[in-house]
Order: sequence, then structure tokens, then C-alpha cells
Amino acid sequence: MHRRTLLKAGGLAAIAQISGMSTLSALEALGSGLAPTQRMPVMFIGHGSPMNAIEDNAYSQSWKALGKKLQYPQAILSISAHWLTKGTKVTGMGKPKTIHDFGGFPKQLFDAEYPAPGSPEFAQLTKDLVTYSHIQTDDSWGLDHGTWSVLLPMYPVANIPVYQLSLDYDQPPTYHYEIGKQLSKLRDKGVLIIGSGNLVHNLREIDWSGGNKVYDWAREFDSKFTEWIDKGDHASIMNYQKILGKTATMAHPSYDHLLPLFYILGLQQKNEKVSYFNEQFDMASISMKSMIIQG
Repeated sequence: MHRRTLLKAGGLAAIAQISGMSTLSALEALGSGLAPTQRMPVMFIGHGSPMNAIEDNAYSQSWKALGKKLQYPQAILSISAHWLTKGTKVTGMGKPKTIHDFGGFPKQLFDAEYPAPGSPEFAQLTKDLVTYSHIQTDDSWGLDHGTWSVLLPMYPVANIPVYQLSLDYDQPPTYHYEIGKQLSKLRDKGVLIIGSGNLVHNLREIDWSGGNKVYDWAREFDSKFTEWIDKGDHASIMNYQKILGKTATMAHPSYDHLLPLFYILGLQQKNEKVSYFNEQFDMASISMKSMIIQG
């Protein structure tokens, strides 16, 4: 989004506040200030190691290719596994900081920055659209590595406004799924929504040998979720812990990296298809399987 468009959107937001304009009217007003867009796709991206941000590998190359292939977004909403909060929050600052929320990596990774602008206007619209839960504005977070490690290869110029939605870890899968449903109107306003996590994520069981080993429970979980996604069986996905039992616990000792997927599935519309990329495992216990959903 160009600076002129941002200023125009900010003016519209101020007008809406002063005049008591309805949420829908404010959304339409903001939309009229943007170039018309086709419905944006939604993506779940297995982000894996933060090093993928600066290494030239199959993952970073796929993200780079997506940045060239996709319709250019007006803004990006990232739902990252690495922002867990009590309640659900959305970043509302104009200049989000780059958060280096990891340790033990080389200085080159800590030196990496992603100076994309934020989008207070789209953050407010996101709050207004979600009635399933109260969304709070946050001005202290920024862009964690679940967001910028993917966007650095995808959109290296960092000129697209980016904002984040947090994860309330204490809520069940249906909570995240229902909020995802209510975000759908953003897609028609040029917002690219990305869920960033991993379909299987067990750091305790990592195999450091560098081989091609994949644990049976990891492959089983990955395959079962893929089957459910392909069938559109979201009900089973919402009950995955009960259905898969110990396999679910092994695949996600903590399920922060799975929660972003529920939002993306909630955003899926009728007749939209799912296509996969990066369908491999890292270090035996991390699935990098990623997907894009579009009509």
C-alpha cells in the first residue's frame, strides 16, 4: 500500500470515528480508497528454523517464488505461533519492531531486520469484524520470527504493511476457527492472511543426525490432517486430540504451532481448493508442509 493510500485510509478512519459510521460503512469506505482486488488467497506456512530467513534453501526459495507469483497485497495479516497471549490481540502500531525471539543462532540472523510499516487502519477493521471474541489492540509486540522469517524472502523490500493477530493458547480449536471465519472480508480488501506454524512440531524429538528419518507418529499425524483437509472434514480437525490421542500429543507436546492452521481453515470458502508445497520433514519431527487456499 502506498503512503498516499495509507494517509487516505487514516483520514477515512477518522471520519468514521467522528461521524459514528457503522463498521460495515467504515469497511466500505476504506475499500473505496484501495485499488480493486480479487479475493486474496490464504496460506498456512510451515516456517521451521529461523535460519530459513537468511539461508538459500528449498523453503526460502519457495517463499521467494510465492512473492513473485501472488497478487500484490494491500496489507498482510500474520497469525504466528510465536505470539501467545491471554485474550486475543492485534498489533496496532505504525512501525512494528523486528523481534529476535530465539537464541543460539549466528549474529547474521540477529542482525536481520524487517522494517515493514504496520497498519493501524486494518488492525481496527480486524477488531471491528470479529464479534466472536473481544480483540484488544497491542502497541508493544511487533513482528516475531514466525512472521518476518517468511516475509523476508517473500517480500524483501518490506514495503507492504504487516500486522499480527495473537493466539490465546488457553482457548480450544473452535475458538480460533470461528475467529478465522470472521476475518474473511479482509480477503476482499487486499489483505493476505498467513498462518505461520508447523503441521508437526516436536522439538524434544529432533534428530540431529542430518538423515532423512521421519518418526511414524509424525508421518501419521501429517497424513491424517492432510486427509481431513482434503475432505473438508473440519469437524474431525477440531476434535483431533480426542481422535488421535497419543499421536496428537507426540506431534504437538504444546500446540502453539498448530493453532494458526485453525484460522486458515476457518477462512476457507466453499469450492476453494487446497494445494500443498514444501511437503517434507525437517529433523524427523518437524513437518514443513505448507498450503495455499484459493478459488
